[in-house]
Amino acid sequence: MKFGKIDYLNLLPFHVFLKRSSLKSYTKKSIEHKKDVPAKLNKALKKNQIDAAVISSIESRYKKYKILNMGIVAKRDVKSVLVRKNSKNKKDPASASSNMLAKILNIDGEVIIGDRALKAYLTDGDECFYDLANIWYKKTGLPFVFGRLTCAKYTSFYKSLTKNFTKRPVKIPQYILEQYSQTRKIEKEKIIWYLKYISYKIETKEQKSYRLFLRKARELGFKA
Repeated sequence: MKFGKIDYLNLLPFHVFLKRSSLKSYTKKSIEHKKDVPAKLNKALKKNQIDAAVISSIESRYKKYKILNMGIVAKRDVKSVLVRKNSKNKKDPASASSNMLAKILNIDGEVIIGDRALKAYLTDGDECFYDLANIWYKKTGLPFVFGRLTCAKYTSFYKSLTKNFTKRPVKIPQYILEQYSQTRKIEKEKIIWYLKYISYKIETKEQKSYRLFLRKARELGFKA
């Protein structure tokens, strides 16, 4: 099995869960070799280079895929999908969903996502950025689904795996927090604070938001 891993803090609890799981050691090793940004995992899944991944929600729409009820969700704020105020329009090549969301919301400026965006937010604060999930919530009253676990193969296996993951919160060991703090240059306390904004279970409101997002994208000429 070849699972693609988004190497951002927003999926750290899922990575810890996988590490603790009963997956075979070679499967766990393969996950570490298949880590990348969302946009590249989109392409890898399309080319059958991986079997499953949490990919950009807008790219999970293809009928050949099976989408599961797990993903990267922001109930209100997200703190890591931002548009810099008073800046030139610029897409973030790492995320198709975030770029489209900025377009739907008619927010001009530089789109930045992931750990880079979180670091910028922690440095510059609210006054310098638009939080796209927050603006979506204010307009729709809905959470926003940035990514969805999407399968090209082994759907039953991944469905069982993610069902177990979403049953209960995952506690992140201090040594892993320390590792990520050092590699991402973000304080451990800030990582814990940030993860409180992220959820993973896709239920009725999240499904409604996902469908609304795709409809809005189609209205702007995005091919569904």
